[in-house]
Parts: sequence; structure tokens; C-alpha cells
Amino acid sequence: MKIQAEIGADKHHVEIRRDGDIVFARIDDRKYEVEVSEPEPNVFLIKNSGKIHQVFVSPQTNLNEPVHVSIGTNEIDIRLIDPKRLRGSDGGDDQASGRAEIKTAMPGKVVRVLVAEGDTVQKGDGVIVVEAMKMQNEM
Repeated sequence: MKIQAEIGADKHHVEIRRDGDIVFARIDDRKYEVEVSEPEPNVFLIKNSGKIHQVFVSPQTNLNEPVHVSIGTNEIDIRLIDPKRLRGSDGGDDQASGRAEIKTAMPGKVVRVLVAEGDTVQKGDGVIVVEAMKMQNEM
């Protein structure tokens, strides 16, 4: 997954790949390999170089608002931008109703359904997660 993270006026390019509990991350030119677990919702334990960091992430109610993150005594607001989500916002009809066809770039399998039948969704909302070549993509 490739995203852009904005912290204040600073912008960072982030690439994340997960293999079980191991997360491979690249932030700008820095590479990380960490072990991540989520013992309870919105609480993450990140093990890096023998140290364990407890991270609290506020639930995000609006995709356009920053995510509040607490690590120890440090608190930061991070605005996450998914370039794939931006590509889908072509200014089309946001009030369209009915069925819509979801197409993937390559064959894969549906590993998670994010909404229930009959739920109302907005343009850009995730509906399913598809796995292809060990990568999961939200559609």
C-alpha cells in the first residue's frame, strides 16, 4: 500500500507491506521492518530493534480529517492521503444509486467484506478487501 502522510507542513511518502505480524515500511528513504500486534482496538504494540512502543490511534470518523496518534508522551495529528482514492474522485455523480460493478486490476480473492447488504455507501468508501499476490487492496 502506498500513501502520503502529512504532519503539519511536512509531507512523507509511505509504502507499507505486511506479512503476518511483520510490517515492512518505507518512509521517504528510510526502511523499517517491525513486528506489529493489535491487542485491543486502536492500540498497537510495535516492536523495533528490541524495543516495544505502545501506540494509540484515534478512530477515524471522517477520511478527510487527520488521525490523532499518541506514542508515549508524544501526540501528533497525521493526515493520510491514499492516491488510489484520489484517482477515483473524478467529480462524477456522488448521488448515484443502485448497483455498481467493482473491477480489480488483477485476479484475486475477496478476503473481507466491509459493509453489510443494504448498507448505504458514499463515493470512495471501502466495500471489500481483495488479495492478489499476497497484497491486500481495499476496493
